[in-house]
Amino acid sequence: MRMTEFWDQMNTQFGPAYADSVARDHVSARLGGRTAAQAVEDGEPFKKIWLAICGDFDLPARVR
Repeated sequence: MRMTEFWDQMNTQFGPAYADSVARDHVSARLGGRTAAQAVEDGEPFKKIWLAICGDFDLPARVR
């Protein structure tokens, strides 16, 4: 997954304004207690970050 695909999915699922908030403010245990933004900065793969968000927000399997 590329960065553009990640943000397309985030914006589709949460809307542009809320997607940014989720990325900056939501701390995920699946990401080791980091936010998505911190995980990106640390070089985690976008697919791993996306799957963590999907799990945290119980998004449907079709978007994973």
